[in-house]
Amino acid sequence: MSKLTLTFLGTSGAQQVPAFGCQCMVCLRAREEPQYRRKPCSAMLEYNGSRTLIDAGLHDLTERFTPEQISQFLLTHYHMDHVQGLFPLRWGVGGSIPVYGPPDEMGCDDLFKHPGILDFNHTLTAFETIQLQGLSITPLPLNHSKLTFGYLFTTPHHRIAYLTDTAGLPEATAEFLCQQPPEIMIIDCSHEPRPSTPKNHSDLNTVIALKQRIGCEKIWLTHISHQFDAWMLENSLPEGIEAARDGLTLTADESGYY
Repeated sequence: MSKLTLTFLGTSGAQQVPAFGCQCMVCLRAREEPQYRRKPCSAMLEYNGSRTLIDAGLHDLTERFTPEQISQFLLTHYHMDHVQGLFPLRWGVGGSIPVYGPPDEMGCDDLFKHPGILDFNHTLTAFETIQLQGLSITPLPLNHSKLTFGYLFTTPHHRIAYLTDTAGLPEATAEFLCQQPPEIMIIDCSHEPRPSTPKNHSDLNTVIALKQRIGCEKIWLTHISHQFDAWMLENSLPEGIEAARDGLTLTADESGYY
């Protein structure tokens, strides 16, 4: 029985929680109680004995993993808070590590010019599914200030969508997901409910509308700011929507999710 496991390595944006210098209740709590800290948005996907790191925003990847523990990287985009962990890792020793991502010719700083052990020759195309160790991965365009892909992960039994960073969804992506709704959507929600979708990152009202339209059973929120954490201290999330935390693991096999 093949098991798919997704672990949230980070569930905040570039600012992180606690925010530098901030003395709000949420940031004070996070400094005192580490379980409330949020690192840059990223995740780890394990399937069929492989380990895929979704984004590389953690600065200490070289301390967390050995080369044998990383099968490949799958990047959503090339903003610094999603690739900064690659800068020291690229100068490692050993075989190359594949890096899959959107067709952004600029990338980030000099990663393409000096890739070291990283192999960036795995550019993806929107809506064209690839196979990695038996897992189907479909890149989905998102609404962000830099070329960004979300991903639909499909096994013989499950579909999980990972959608960050984004402000709502492009119509083509929303329609694609309506045609094959994932059981779980992991989606950017940086802001409390607002009258309209903010720029670059979603608010809770936008996420609720997408859940209703796509028909997804379960939503996990990520890319959470300290302001939204503060809002959640005083307000409840709707049924079927939960806020992820760093270290949370979702597991799916033939019997379902747990």
